[in-house]
Amino acid sequence: MSDRRPRARVDPAPAAISAANRALRLAWALAWYLLYRPSPTPLFGWRRLLLRCFGARIDRTAKPYPGARIWAPWNLTMRAFSCIASSADCYCVAPIDFGEYVTVSQYAYLCTASHDIRDAAMTLIAAPITLERRCWIAAGAFVGPGVRVGAGAVVAARATVVRDVAAWAVVAGNPARVVGQRPVIQD
Repeated sequence: MSDRRPRARVDPAPAAISAANRALRLAWALAWYLLYRPSPTPLFGWRRLLLRCFGARIDRTAKPYPGARIWAPWNLTMRAFSCIASSADCYCVAPIDFGEYVTVSQYAYLCTASHDIRDAAMTLIAAPITLERRCWIAAGAFVGPGVRVGAGAVVAARATVVRDVAAWAVVAGNPARVVGQRPVIQD
């Protein structure tokens, strides 16, 4: 795992808690609850359309499952053949970018924001998450702000990743450590 990139500070007033942002998140929450979540599993096209209506960049082959929780679709990119399972959680205060053939399994938590514990005001900090092509985030794994998971890497079930993961590495544990390597798949 490589050193993490610095996190970008986010001023909570204009972006995270502005009236417009709150209204948009409320509209999305209603759409998710009434239209997205209850949709039958095979209706990927319907869910892609709903996500696009709220600003997500979704490839026509991406598979967002009905129970996937997405905090702010306008910060989500899902490239070709990427998949997010039911009960996975994308807390995308900052952008989350799914590369091609990325799989995020059930109960995985992708978290782009936290609070600066060194600051008495606990200022909101956020940084994007990048999931490079062919990586897999297994069930119940946590991926923190500013993390880049390299191409073909596997984050094992229940792992906690707070630093970048090298391409084709297999990481497990809390904190995640390299436990193996996958063979490189040539496209």
